[in-house]
Amino acid sequence: MHRIARAKISHLQRPIERNRPCLSAHKIAFLRPYTTDIPPLTPFESINEEVDLEERIRDDIGYPDLMTSDPFLDPHDSKIFAPTRRAPFQNRVTIRNDPSLFTHLRDEENAAEQQESKGPAGDEEDELSPLAHLPLSKSELNGLYKFPLLTRRITQQTGKGKIHRMYTLVVVGNGDGLVGYGEGKDDEVPRATDKAFAQAVRNMDYVERFEKRTLWTEMDSKLGATHIILRPRPVGFGLRCNPNVHQVLKAAGIKDASAKVWGSRNPLSVIKTLFRMLHAGNAPLAMGDGIGGRARRLDKGSGLRSKDAVERERGRKLVDLRTW
Repeated sequence: MHRIARAKISHLQRPIERNRPCLSAHKIAFLRPYTTDIPPLTPFESINEEVDLEERIRDDIGYPDLMTSDPFLDPHDSKIFAPTRRAPFQNRVTIRNDPSLFTHLRDEENAAEQQESKGPAGDEEDELSPLAHLPLSKSELNGLYKFPLLTRRITQQTGKGKIHRMYTLVVVGNGDGLVGYGEGKDDEVPRATDKAFAQAVRNMDYVERFEKRTLWTEMDSKLGATHIILRPRPVGFGLRCNPNVHQVLKAAGIKDASAKVWGSRNPLSVIKTLFRMLHAGNAPLAMGDGIGGRARRLDKGSGLRSKDAVERERGRKLVDLRTW
C-alpha cells in the first residue's frame, strides 16, 4: 500500500511537460515556399540525422531551373534587325519585363473600339491596297517597266441606271524577257491603275529571244479584225513598229524588231493580239473549254515557241552564228 501511494504522489508532483510542435519532412517541404516561420524541429540524437533531414527537405522542394523560360515570369519583347552594310549578320534585340507587354491587351481593346466607332466610312478608307500581296519585293517592283497604255471611261447599264467607272490597261516588264499586261476598273483612275498593275505583275510570263535582243523568226497572227506581222532584225536596227507594239516589246527586252499592223488598229485589240503571239498558248488548238463549249479566242494558238521546243522538233541543236 505504501509503495502504491508513493508512486501516485511522485506522479502527481512531476511537472507537466507540454508537447512541442513537430512536423514531418513532407509537411515542412510543403510550407517552405509560402512562409519563413518554420516551426522548430524535434531534438535529434545526433547532428547527422538533422543534416540528413535538411537534405531530404531540399530535394523535395527543388530549385527552379533558370535555363528554361517561364511565360509568366519572363515576358519580353524581341525585334530582329536585318543585315546591313556595316553589320552583315542578322541581329536580335530582346527587352525583358517591358511595360508594353502588360498593356498589350488594353491597346487591342482600344483599337477595336476605335474601329467600331469609325463605322462603314472607316472601313472604306482602310480598304486593302491592290499592291498589298504581290510575289515581288518593293525594290523589284520599282525596277519594272510600267506603261499605262489605255485609259477609258466605261459605263455599265443596270436596271436602276448607269454606273460609270474608269478602265485602265497597264503593260509591265523587267526588260529581260518577262512581260505581262493587266486590266483594272474602279471609280478613280489611280486605284484602277494599281489594280491593273497588280494583275500585270501576276500575269508576267517569259518570252524567248534570239541573242537576248530580237525574235527567232517571222511571226503573224490575227485576232478579230487586227492582223500583226512581226519580223526579226539585225543588230542596231531598233524598234520600228506601232506605238503600242513598241512599248510591249520594250518591256519584254526585245531591242531589234519591226512590225506591221493590218486592219483594225484598236489599241486593245493590238495589245491582246501581240501578247497572244509572244506568250505561249494556254491550251492546244480547238481544245475547247473542257465542258463541251468553244474555246476563248485569246486561249487559241501555240504562241512563241522556245529554243528547246524548236531543237526537239528539228532534232538538231541551234548554235549562234555570231562570233563577237
